[in-house]
Amino acid sequence: MNLVVVSNRVSRGKPSEPMTGGLAAALLPIVEKSGAIWVGSSGKVRDGNLKEPFAEIEALGTGALAMLDLPAAHYGGYYEGFANSALWPALHSRADLIRATQEDYLSYREVNAFMARALLRFRKTDSAFWVQDYHFLALGAELRDLGVTEPIGFFLHTPWPSRSVISGVPHHRELIEAMLAYDLIGFQTDEDCENFLSYAQSDLGLVVHDGVVISRHGRTRAAVFPIGIDPQQFAQLAAKASTHPDVSRLRRSLNGEKLAIGVDRLDYSKGLINRIKAFDRMWTLHPQLKRTASLLQIATPSRGAIEAYGNLQSEVARLVSDVNGLHGEVDWTPIRYLNKGYGQAVLAGLYRTAQVGVVTPLQDGMNLVAKEYVAAQNPVDPGVLVLSKFAGAANELDTALLVNPHDIDAMARTIAVALSMPLTERRMRWEAMMAKLRSHTIQQWFADFTEALHECQLDREALAPVIAEPVLWPLRSVPNGGARYH
Repeated sequence: MNLVVVSNRVSRGKPSEPMTGGLAAALLPIVEKSGAIWVGSSGKVRDGNLKEPFAEIEALGTGALAMLDLPAAHYGGYYEGFANSALWPALHSRADLIRATQEDYLSYREVNAFMARALLRFRKTDSAFWVQDYHFLALGAELRDLGVTEPIGFFLHTPWPSRSVISGVPHHRELIEAMLAYDLIGFQTDEDCENFLSYAQSDLGLVVHDGVVISRHGRTRAAVFPIGIDPQQFAQLAAKASTHPDVSRLRRSLNGEKLAIGVDRLDYSKGLINRIKAFDRMWTLHPQLKRTASLLQIATPSRGAIEAYGNLQSEVARLVSDVNGLHGEVDWTPIRYLNKGYGQAVLAGLYRTAQVGVVTPLQDGMNLVAKEYVAAQNPVDPGVLVLSKFAGAANELDTALLVNPHDIDAMARTIAVALSMPLTERRMRWEAMMAKLRSHTIQQWFADFTEALHECQLDREALAPVIAEPVLWPLRSVPNGGARYH
């Protein structure tokens, strides 16, 4: 199979390149070792007729990275407009933040069509296309319109919300009908998959049986593929990072003090406001933890041109200042707050230094930071993961200390418990989580999805003569969440 992977963002794989979990960090090792071609935006835009949109194509391990300039006339409406001001808030169940114009939607579709045309350069008889994330919900349909009959799969890294929330997105029906051009749609959790199938059955009136949706495009399978990391590689990074200057300076500065760490993009879905309030509450409830436990919060700036993000950055900075002013002393800062990104080699060392990892999003598809924190720990003296039950990772890392990020007092108490947890219990919890990480790696995720995509194509070919006969299954059958691969 000649695999072409498509995403909005790409990574060149430099160890110093800032990456905070997420899609780019997950795909990088796969492309390097599988021989796949990874196609995505160069980060630049171009005016005029883009007959040759590719700015650069370069080797990436055994694979290749192809970067293209997107059309300037549509990029703003596509990225800051529809993708991140309509789809992103909806997918994270923030219908109140949905903002989009008709022009934004048209730009989103134009960029999806533009990417489809560009991908034809890599089409071969044995090609398969694997599209990543919410930026390209309609890309499969655009490829089909261009005559592509090869397998096309899609994986959503974010959550998929309830019918009532996704219905708040302009043109939601048209978009979801377009998604059914994919042979296979992958989700992070059973709940995400069930929400999607429920919409297809109830709102589109389509036949759904055993996770398969029958539409004018044919058969589309929806299934669950929880994404993982390479825990062995990340553990090696963490062990080597102890000599890195940033890590060494952090350790020296602690003077025996315990450290909690949070690493996030500056995004309203990450629960930063509630997290900071929880630490404020913890120091109020447990004043003995002042000077003995602090928080290092790394918040990488993101999408600053969008009003909701600019407002969040100001609110977080103000709150950190208030908490430090209330609890801090001349020689002690409760919250070290950094608005910058770090490469994974450094992050691994920072995770290993911290006795507590705090991953408390309000809603998250998976959250690979949680998995990276666990993998980075010293097996002899591991730290404790405090994890939101609304992160997809909570389905696997169930021996973490699970919290409701909306319950500030309970979060404060749980963080205090994590800081004082005895070694025996820490090891027990950590070992159970590591067992999950080793059995659900990024390599396994890749293998499971590509195998399922190949099977979908075989099904499509075998059932082509009867694909238009939905009477094979009863109408309004109850969706069962589809298959689960891991």
